[in-house]
Amino acid sequence: MAPDDNTNEFPTPSPYQNSIEDPIFAPHLNYKLRIHSHSLTAARTMNAIWSTLQYWLVNHPSILHFSWAPGQTPASTPLFLTLSLLSYLSLTFLLTRLSLSPINPALLKPITAVHNLLLFLLSLIMAVGCTLSILFPDTPSLDWILCFPPHISPIGPHFFWAYIFYLSKILEFLDTLFIILSRSIQRLTFLHVYHHATVMVMCYLWLRTCQSLFSVTLVTNASVHVLMYGYYFLCVVGIRPKWKRVVTDCQIV
Repeated sequence: MAPDDNTNEFPTPSPYQNSIEDPIFAPHLNYKLRIHSHSLTAARTMNAIWSTLQYWLVNHPSILHFSWAPGQTPASTPLFLTLSLLSYLSLTFLLTRLSLSPINPALLKPITAVHNLLLFLLSLIMAVGCTLSILFPDTPSLDWILCFPPHISPIGPHFFWAYIFYLSKILEFLDTLFIILSRSIQRLTFLHVYHHATVMVMCYLWLRTCQSLFSVTLVTNASVHVLMYGYYFLCVVGIRPKWKRVVTDCQIV
């Protein structure tokens, strides 16, 4: 039977087919375009953040061209280390023997809060900075992080962050002072004083002898301190986090 001449065997294509003006196709296309646009924006933002961190924490001239030179770099002499430790130990001993009245918490708490917040931020910057230094393109390989080659010179981002880490141990001496001033002597254990004193010596030796693995230790210790000082800061401002056990476990590890 012959087809009717007035009947179209195939439907006439819509003038809007696959067009953004098509009332059916347009919403789907617009949605895909928005998703693509958001993805591009997120990628550009992440690249901008990455580039900014890379510059300020690795490629800044003060970091990139840092050099540890005993006797020239501030706080780099054995005399400075010895005097710092003797001052810390002697003051700790004397202040715990004096009959000091507790300082008004209204005065001590804000100072302690600022101290904890400062060390929280500094620990975070050190952890990120040293991690980026490990991922730095000029780092030969991960084996280099685990074991330095012989006769390596203490220059560059790795040793810059080791130096900042060393100096931060002096700032951490204030932990002991705040414990004494609050008259919470039961918190001032031998382990507390021993830890603060020996860690500073270890950091100095890392720099002086270019010890392998110090970058890994730095990142690990600084990350734990992010949790620890963040927890202390929240406690001082009246917030009691439920992850105290996590802080204790990380400190032990």
